[in-house]
Amino acid sequence: MKINSGVNLWNKAKKIIPGGTQLLSKRSERFLPGLWPAYFKKAKGVYVWDLDNKKYTDMSYMGIGACVLGYADPDVNRAVKKVIDAGSMSTLNSPEDIELVELLLKMDPWAGMVRLGRSGGEACAIAIRIARAYTGKDKVAFCGYHGWHDWYLAANLADDKNLDGQLLPGLKPKGVPRGLVGTAIPFNYNKIEELQKIVKENDIGVIIMEAVREHEPENDFLKKVREIADKINAVLIFDEITSGFRIKTGGAFQKYKVIPDIVIYGKAMGNGYPISAVVGKREVMDAAQETFISSTFWTERIGPAAALATIKKFQKESVASHLVKMGERITKGWEKAAAKHGLKLETHGIAPLTSFSLKYGDDSQALHTLFNQEMLEKGYLVTKAVYLSLAHNETIIDKYLELVDQTFAILRKAIDAGNVRKLLKGDIAYSDFKRLT
Repeated sequence: MKINSGVNLWNKAKKIIPGGTQLLSKRSERFLPGLWPAYFKKAKGVYVWDLDNKKYTDMSYMGIGACVLGYADPDVNRAVKKVIDAGSMSTLNSPEDIELVELLLKMDPWAGMVRLGRSGGEACAIAIRIARAYTGKDKVAFCGYHGWHDWYLAANLADDKNLDGQLLPGLKPKGVPRGLVGTAIPFNYNKIEELQKIVKENDIGVIIMEAVREHEPENDFLKKVREIADKINAVLIFDEITSGFRIKTGGAFQKYKVIPDIVIYGKAMGNGYPISAVVGKREVMDAAQETFISSTFWTERIGPAAALATIKKFQKESVASHLVKMGERITKGWEKAAAKHGLKLETHGIAPLTSFSLKYGDDSQALHTLFNQEMLEKGYLVTKAVYLSLAHNETIIDKYLELVDQTFAILRKAIDAGNVRKLLKGDIAYSDFKRLT
């Protein structure tokens, strides 16, 4: 008799937690409705064990991009256990804060000050508050995804589809004060004319964007954004919460030689332990003293200790180059298997965050769901993307690609037979954030 403890617990969670989980990206409905294992008992390297002790190889999000060294990295865990045993919180401050700040400033010598947080969304909110305090202006031009706070969701007050092109469609602004309408205005990556139009029609004080995500910058895009920010005296913020540390130790912006006024780090910086950082030019960051930005748990010790161990390992083992190399191996493998089976497939993103999409119109999402279903039965957690880690080696990747080839053959037969949806054992995975109950 098959036990589905994770599925059963997920069905319970949806009744007692709004949205079922604290992170909507972890909803089972976004992977494999009714079949996704949902919860883990333990994780190590690239392997995850569910509540029924079934072992999976994670070729998907690796903790939604947080565990870039691999799950339960021994060096990071050793550093964390040391500060836990010594006491993780006190009336006094932790010296690890200063050590981490100095390391970040050494990594980004153009900067002069740092504020530490614990989550990515709050780090973006901190950066926006500081930038607004510095410029004295309310309006923000943005590109990409930057969290759940009011300043960002305010974009959908003017048009509830404003955020659809910024990675996560279907975000509703209910609960965001209507008085914020018009304060956050989106533009699309590599569309410099959109930003030019925004600054012409609005008094913009802040420009925030991901330095890179789905596409490489074209036609000196980042340099042109920097020039616009300088011209209008706006604070330019690069959100490197997702891209940071994956292309270089630090921000991807370093590759493009465009310096922001503030850069935000998170996710990969602590290998799964909560830590984020807002790193900026001294004159801009000093504006934090003219407003109120403060939180008890920004002073705990575990996050900084984890970040120090993670960054030092990045530097010692050239982690970023490994991530790029393995990501390129996967991307080429997808393309080779798709060509072999005649599948219409496109690849996207930077190599360490590589992704693909199947181009079959209304059947595309059903095909992706079938891919997830077949790979789960083979013992793999998958989705449209692979977030690479140091623990992903060539042997693991080549075995994954062998099974991808087999699964693409199944997709090809399903397309030819016109029975993609009939092969699904549950519903089609969601592509946005719908209500669950």
